[in-house]
Amino acid sequence: MKHSGLLRKGRISLKNHFYSITLVAYKRDNKFTSLTVNRLITKEMKYIEIQGAAKTIAFVIMPNHIHWLIQLGDKQTLSEVVKSFKGRCSKSIRDNTNIKQLWQRNYYDHLIRDEEDLINNARYIIANPLRENIVKSVALYPYWDCIYLNERK
Repeated sequence: MKHSGLLRKGRISLKNHFYSITLVAYKRDNKFTSLTVNRLITKEMKYIEIQGAAKTIAFVIMPNHIHWLIQLGDKQTLSEVVKSFKGRCSKSIRDNTNIKQLWQRNYYDHLIRDEEDLINNARYIIANPLRENIVKSVALYPYWDCIYLNERK
């Protein structure tokens, strides 16, 4: 990433706030297409949650990137959570597949401003496979989840 330092400019880490994060595969290769790899990734998301570092609100694992909406806990900064997640995923996937380099450096983040922004980001994340014309219905895409799935308004 030529201007990766710009991604960190203005980044703040606020405990218990919501963030939308985008993590990109190394060289934008389609590394996230197998059930094995994607199960390992979701396992590490769950581990971050068990640690109390962040709670997953929604995610979608696309073939070459991941959108992850979280509520940051009070134990780690946003950068520490992402670093831990990427490191644990890299090790797990290296140990269980032939993938050697998993991630591009850095990540994109967006601090969620309010409840409307939170809901809009969750919808954006879940609809990603539709916008990319991977499936005709999100119900046909296996690599996503959202805590709002079972909520009724």
